Amino acid sequence: MGSEQLWVVAACFNEEGIICRFIEAVLQLDVVDRLVLIDDGSGDATVSVIRQWQEAHPSAPLVLLELTRNFGKEAAMLAGLDHASGRCGAVVLIDSDLQHPPERIPVMVEAWRQGAEVVTAVRDDQDAESLVKVATASWFYRVFNRLVDSIQLQEGAGDFRLLSAPVVAAVTQMREATRFSKGLMPWTGYRSVEIPYSRVARPGGGSSWSSYRLWRYALDGIFSFSVKPLKVWGVIGVLISLLSFLYAALIVLRTVVFGVDLPGYASLIVAILFLGGIQLIGIGVLGEYIGRIYIDVKRRPHYFIRAVHES
Repeated sequence: MGSEQLWVVAACFNEEGIICRFIEAVLQLDVVDRLVLIDDGSGDATVSVIRQWQEAHPSAPLVLLELTRNFGKEAAMLAGLDHASGRCGAVVLIDSDLQHPPERIPVMVEAWRQGAEVVTAVRDDQDAESLVKVATASWFYRVFNRLVDSIQLQEGAGDFRLLSAPVVAAVTQMREATRFSKGLMPWTGYRSVEIPYSRVARPGGGSSWSSYRLWRYALDGIFSFSVKPLKVWGVIGVLISLLSFLYAALIVLRTVVFGVDLPGYASLIVAILFLGGIQLIGIGVLGEYIGRIYIDVKRRPHYFIRAVHES
């Protein structure tokens, strides 16, 4: 494969209703040399629909990687990058639900041709998502950037990116079990050029990302790049110890001056419950890190491929 070729990589999960529209929207672009779809264990007819499209277009530059089960979007994207690494000059990562507009790909390619190592598509203010989702996403970026010193995430930047061949090689070298690509890509240090795009409403189907999955993904991002949540509990412990010392000194002083009084049952219970809650939260944060270490040290493969289908 030539070093100037552009490949597009997209993960698919239950996209039978719109996947053909996505394929045609991408392959009609003159700048695209190959489209790699990764089926992430879809429970509908996504694989069958793609295979039928391939049979109807035998000369189309379309590859389907069929995973054995649902490994998650991060694993599916890694599978696509692994397949493309060393075979092309650049890779565009894009969602297959058409919320990422394929028509912005030529602009990204032009920036790459002019020397950009990474081209990041950043959502503009005309976002079709709900106000709650936009607000929570904005909150996450702000929290992440306050907790993480090594990198700063661009608000509105997602997985819609063009990666030059060196960046693809760098990203695929990082094999941690809990992947957060939005952070891994800027962590490599390659220079990024930003272009705006408008995220539109899904033309069909529904998102597989529930509020709980988004919350877990946000935690993955924070715990993968920052140890400040661990350090903060040491600070809280010191502050509580100082307050306890001051309160003990107050009790001794009051006893010396006014004599011994009847201890307060309510205040004692409140103090016990408060300290118990603080301890449990601290243990929970510690458990988040230990759980990720436990998953990582097993070194299981990120995915298994059942079959590779080429047109």
